[in-house]
Amino acid sequence: MNRPINLTNALMLVVLLGTSTTLASAVGMLLMSGAVVAVYGVCFGALRSRLSDSDRMLASLLLAATLTSCANLLAQRWALQWQQSLGIYAGLIALQCVMLEYNGFFAQAFGLRLKFFGLSSGLLIALAGLRELFGQGHIGRGLPEHWQGLVLFDEGLHLFTLVPGAFIVLGLLLAARQAWTRSNALSKETHHP
Repeated sequence: MNRPINLTNALMLVVLLGTSTTLASAVGMLLMSGAVVAVYGVCFGALRSRLSDSDRMLASLLLAATLTSCANLLAQRWALQWQQSLGIYAGLIALQCVMLEYNGFFAQAFGLRLKFFGLSSGLLIALAGLRELFGQGHIGRGLPEHWQGLVLFDEGLHLFTLVPGAFIVLGLLLAARQAWTRSNALSKETHHP
């Protein structure tokens, strides 16, 4: 069943809300999911034409789970602190790959896939940046070791570091997007007598 891929049917809300507590965790999840989805697309592209429709879902699930497990093991080896705090969400990358396969994401043109990845990445980075800024009072403190981050407040509002705070920030981002698109649509509209 091929449907156009957009952010609403991508099954990414849990990963978005769970991994956007800090900018460092969001960047880590982007790197891990980007690598897994790219390798999955290449590997399953070679298998797709050789599988029947009934076997495709099982093969997709097995390949996605294998690649996600390998990425999780590599994260345990090189980024143990990140993996311990967000490893539970890493398993959802396999489900994301299967959902993208089911929706026909890998059959789309490369430009459309890149646009989708850019939109979802931008949303995750924006949400993580705002949650870290409002929740902790600083931004980017956990990224590279030699950079101490940008401190804007002494303390933040702890609510924004929790999942309900993520819903609030996500709602504000969606409201801002809707206001932006509505104002652009009204400015383009011409009235003729």
